Amino acid sequence: TEIRRALPQDFWELLHCLKMRSKYAVLLVFVVGLVIIEKENNFISRVSDKLKQSPQALAEANGTEASPAPAENGSLASLRELDAAFSQLRSHLRNVTLQLAGDGDPRPRRHVLLMATTRTGSSFVGEFFNQQGSIFYLFEPLWHIERTVTFEPGGANAVGSALVYRDVLKQLFLCDLYILESFISPAPEGHLTPFMFRRGSSRSLCEEPVCTPSAKKVFEKYHCKNRRCGPLNITLAAEACRRKQHVALKTVRIRQLEFLQPLVEDPRLDVRIIQLVRDPRAVLASRMVAFSGKYETWKKWAAEGEAPLREEEVQRLRGNCESIRLSAELGLRRPGWLRDRYMLVRYEDVARAPLQKAEEMYRFAGLPLTPQVEEWIGKNTQAPRDGSGVYSTRKNSSEQFEKWRFSIPFKLAQVVQDACAPAMRLFGYKLAGSPAALANRSFSLLEEAQPAWVT
Repeated sequence: TEIRRALPQDFWELLHCLKMRSKYAVLLVFVVGLVIIEKENNFISRVSDKLKQSPQALAEANGTEASPAPAENGSLASLRELDAAFSQLRSHLRNVTLQLAGDGDPRPRRHVLLMATTRTGSSFVGEFFNQQGSIFYLFEPLWHIERTVTFEPGGANAVGSALVYRDVLKQLFLCDLYILESFISPAPEGHLTPFMFRRGSSRSLCEEPVCTPSAKKVFEKYHCKNRRCGPLNITLAAEACRRKQHVALKTVRIRQLEFLQPLVEDPRLDVRIIQLVRDPRAVLASRMVAFSGKYETWKKWAAEGEAPLREEEVQRLRGNCESIRLSAELGLRRPGWLRDRYMLVRYEDVARAPLQKAEEMYRFAGLPLTPQVEEWIGKNTQAPRDGSGVYSTRKNSSEQFEKWRFSIPFKLAQVVQDACAPAMRLFGYKLAGSPAALANRSFSLLEEAQPAWVT
């Protein structure tokens, strides 16, 4: 009875102490508490086992005659109740400890950022994470910010855009999807929107329970691919994000790696950054097809003598290559805040060995590569012919990654080489000295000795 009265007082004193400590102190106290309770419980169990012995066995051990046993030993009943109480308390403390250590899951929550530029194969590589069932994946969520907030390139405006993008990314990694409501146009009503950009490229936004029954007379601009869903309920999407073990985001709108330092150092996050690069000559060739209207000047200039190529166009190309190079050089220097949190990947290496590079990226991120991801890679890298559409992810990757060489005029390739030579040297891309070299299938445009950073 005295032990019963003492237990609640000690327990409440423990809770009072826990309230005065940080999360980590709480975790430490709980662990110590578990050890103490385990020792107490083992002692009580031994005493209980001793009392459970029959009077005959006890008498034989003491050399005395046995006396009739009572129907129920009062001390034994008390100890049984106390043993059950300790077991229940121990179980409760263990559950709380696991929750504080990681919400009951031994694996830490990872936050993966796939950082690229347009036409570098980021949609294809992003699917490596989209296909993993425990990852909440978003495709280009910063598209809405770019469409709503206008920033001129360069100078203070470029810094302003980078800061806005970074802060939005932080909230999205924390599953605060409501941040997007300020940028989606038209504005969501009641946390419902039919205008989430490329919703169908995120499996998590097209699964139950996020996929609600479709609504009549509601036009879903960016609808799910394999099923009909109602307008996106942002509250349900945020809840789905919190239920998933990890979060991955793909964006082509972050150029300056240095602005991400506060994001990486946020104690609530465990960020892994994968920067995807591609031969800039291939990038230009792809953009001229995908965004034909924006490259009319380039096409006219390439068609011998029609309209001069404007200097600002070349400067924009050079600026893009330099921002990519500077970010990569920062990541490869591995400053303290980026150590073990940055990986540089060439699209060409992914195209030649997709499963191997997927395994490397998952290992870097500390995530398990599931059979579903392997199956998707097999189906979508061995297609008999390239998929249709500028955002297609189904293609024979080992054959198509250098097809651009046979479509881009050599004079355009020269412009790219002149503007982007420093970045090309860093990433291990060879310069072509003639039209014949550019179109020669036996002449590889990748350095034979790969850069030291290529795993």
